[in-house]
Amino acid sequence: MMKLYGKLCCMLDYLRSPLLLVMRLYWGYGFFIAGKGKLMNLERTAGFFMDLGIPFAKANAILAGSTECFGGLLLLIGLFSRLVSIPLAFTMCIAFATAHNDSVVALFANPDAALKEDPFLFLLTAVIVMAFGAGRFSVDAIMKKNCCKEDPCHG
Repeated sequence: MMKLYGKLCCMLDYLRSPLLLVMRLYWGYGFFIAGKGKLMNLERTAGFFMDLGIPFAKANAILAGSTECFGGLLLLIGLFSRLVSIPLAFTMCIAFATAHNDSVVALFANPDAALKEDPFLFLLTAVIVMAFGAGRFSVDAIMKKNCCKEDPCHG
């Protein structure tokens, strides 16, 4: 039974990189489009941020838009994926705490409301890529293969 389970786990391990690729492509593009929208409509975004009570609304609109736009592009191609996932996740936490505050407050009373919000899915993707990396189908994997013979985490 354990041998069979081990074989199943090995087979399923082959799905990791394709799954990470699909997630990076879909959500990386989503981050890019959302960030580009913020940057292309900076005054409207800054006004929205001001209405939410975010200090330095214009500067934070530029920061959030740039993080999403350029971070999304990096995620899309799989370059510095784990590193870029940190500011992307942080940006989504801020989005949850400000624009979707009611869902956060009701998280334990109505978890479905929070799980359906856009920032949750973006945050989930960022955390998954942060934990597992970009996978074999990424610029990160090519760079690791070409320049790092030793695994910095295990050797």
